[in-house]
Amino acid sequence: MDFKNKATEIKLFSFNTPQMKAFHITWFAFFLCFFGWFGIVPLMKGENGVIADIGLSPEQVGNSIIAAVSLTIIARLGIGPLCSIYGSRKVYTTLLVLGSLPVMGIGLAQTPTQFFIARAAIGLIGASFVITQYHTSVMFAPNIVGTANATTAGWGNLGGGVTQAVMPLILAAVLSFGVPAVIGWRVAMVVPGIAMLLTAIAYWRLTQDAPDGNYTELRAKAEMPPAKDTKGTFMEAARDPRVIALFFVYAACFGIELTINGTAALHFFDKYGLTLQTAGLVASLFGLMNIFARSMGGWLSDRLNKEGGLKGRVRFLFFCLFFEGIALMVFSQMGLLLWAIPVLIVFSMSVQMAEGATYAIVPYINKRALGAVSGIVGAGGNFGAMLFGFLFRGQIEFSTAYLILGGLVFVSSFLAFAVRFSENEETAAQEETMARLGMAAGD
Repeated sequence: MDFKNKATEIKLFSFNTPQMKAFHITWFAFFLCFFGWFGIVPLMKGENGVIADIGLSPEQVGNSIIAAVSLTIIARLGIGPLCSIYGSRKVYTTLLVLGSLPVMGIGLAQTPTQFFIARAAIGLIGASFVITQYHTSVMFAPNIVGTANATTAGWGNLGGGVTQAVMPLILAAVLSFGVPAVIGWRVAMVVPGIAMLLTAIAYWRLTQDAPDGNYTELRAKAEMPPAKDTKGTFMEAARDPRVIALFFVYAACFGIELTINGTAALHFFDKYGLTLQTAGLVASLFGLMNIFARSMGGWLSDRLNKEGGLKGRVRFLFFCLFFEGIALMVFSQMGLLLWAIPVLIVFSMSVQMAEGATYAIVPYINKRALGAVSGIVGAGGNFGAMLFGFLFRGQIEFSTAYLILGGLVFVSSFLAFAVRFSENEETAAQEETMARLGMAAGD
């Protein structure tokens, strides 16, 4: 789906245009969703943590990791087409409100089954990623869309790192008010839930669906196709071999990030004998690289597009995945914390650059089915995380699981070359870029 007046540059410190309002509110909403999604992880260990309180076995902990990403697959597949029909504003606001309920409600869990159900329900907010990428894709022009998508997603993913360090601090603050230690983690989870509700209000009041207005208004003025024209776009996208390839590519990068977010604190706690707070702080370094790494992936993809076209974007994606697989295998074999930390950071950068490079390609696959393409590819990340979760159910050490995953990523990197574009598609992308830049210069 194409729109007039897409932004051709990112004015980072501006909040005056619809494009930049969407940019900033979208990444912040995704940040909070990620924060709530994985907020429970750094509260699992400890004398009064979730595992001890509810009595979770190692297998049940592994099952909860799987639960946290499983329903997101279905949610991401469904939410992409909803964006094309109703627009990002309505869909994101609804998701934030509904998603806040299980985030706060997980504190009511008393049994492993109830905890499993709550974590699965929380996983629905992972669909926020698809809306984030869809919203920026319709707001920014081809010359900068890779950077816009990568930055909003990367700063949103940052929530997965920040929560590792901040949730133990929130727990400490809750306990300082005299809350009994046995219910401290339950009360702490209310904080991200309330933040999500407040952000839902901001999203509704401050954003719009497209550069020139909301979908309802644009359709009323016949400035975009009616909603019925979006029917069939999901199957259209699902039959495209490039979409399937990117589905598995995204499993090999974002699926890995979700897995690390769900296991890193536990890994550092157990392997290196760190305290709960220190393990969470070290684990947070993985997510904190999203400050710039995913943006760098999108930015470099945009730069390489100038010289090598869409093929340049594909080659860059391969390189990122190839290096990610090697880095993860090296990290898995680190015996000293002193070496594990810098390798973790390098590995993290390669993961997030691969994610940015993936969604720098997505807007070029099928514009009519952009919502469906975004949803299917995004679901690949959670599909990968769900499968990878079976490695962490207590049968093998986390280090061995990481080594296996590194090998899988290494092999998966070659799938990038299945994403091919015809000469007509290459030409059309170049012409659109020049046209957008020409209109911006004329303004």
